[in-house]
Amino acid sequence: MYLSDAVRERVKYFLDLKKMKPWDLHLATGVPKSTISSFLSGKTEIIKLPTLLHFCEGFNITLEEFFRDGIFAEVEADDDKKE
Repeated sequence: MYLSDAVRERVKYFLDLKKMKPWDLHLATGVPKSTISSFLSGKTEIIKLPTLLHFCEGFNITLEEFFRDGIFAEVEADDDKKE
């Protein structure tokens, strides 16, 4: 699994866990809704680390909690993707 896909899955997991919609995450973080939607849909592959930190703040979790999942055990770099 590619890193961006793993991060996307975790964001979706926390949206579900916290019973939030992308709009709620936007309101909690100030991150533009278009940025959130583009990332969640896969239209945008890469998300900046500061944006991910804002997501974590919106979920009221730490970056450590975000990355504490086996999904990250064997991720590949997105730049390894075959076009």
